[in-house]
Amino acid sequence: MPTADKNTVLVIAAHPDDEVLGCGGAIAYHRENGDTVRVLILGEGIAARAGVSAKEVKEKQETLRSHIARAHEVLGTNAYSQLALPDQRFDAISLLEIMHLLEEVIKSYNPTLIYTHHAGDVNLDHTTVSRAVESVIRPIAHSNIREVRAFEVPSSSEWNFVRDPFRPNVFISLTEKQLKKKVDAMREYSSEIRDFPHPRSLEYLEALARVRGGQSGSHAAEGFALVYRRIS
Repeated sequence: MPTADKNTVLVIAAHPDDEVLGCGGAIAYHRENGDTVRVLILGEGIAARAGVSAKEVKEKQETLRSHIARAHEVLGTNAYSQLALPDQRFDAISLLEIMHLLEEVIKSYNPTLIYTHHAGDVNLDHTTVSRAVESVIRPIAHSNIREVRAFEVPSSSEWNFVRDPFRPNVFISLTEKQLKKKVDAMREYSSEIRDFPHPRSLEYLEALARVRGGQSGSHAAEGFALVYRRIS
């Protein structure tokens, strides 16, 4: 049943499908709880791939946009938007510019809860987004942000063998219906799915949810690393 304490949730992701891999179950959970969920995808998601012509890039980007729309229809997301930062080249843009983009979105949405990337990911775009979010969530007067959680992205978070690894300390227990929505949403990103045992396989996503469930005393869960919590 929905609770009285509602959240306005903002998911900040680097690439299309990061939001589903990282917190697709949480999006379904929040929507069933009556929370408002908006998703911001910063990158275009295609351009960096080698051997792809400009025409093919445009066609693939159009296809990817249709995948985004169908994935968020599955999850029931209230709204989503995609910017056009260059894939795998976020570091070519000044961090200040990305911060300003995020500040405008946060000012517009006024979220109480933010989900974003873990600072230890091996993907450079992910770590850039994490740094930018960390800079714009500074506790200031009139901020409505109560909590920020970092999600894990399979094929990026768990392949960090050098920096601080992802250690979940906040868990959202998922119903079978919510887990199915996550898997079904990822299925819509058909071009991004790989065969098991690759971490971006559907089997891996379900297995990871079972592991996080076992860690937190439930049948399935998503795990997050707490970045910031405001004590009321």
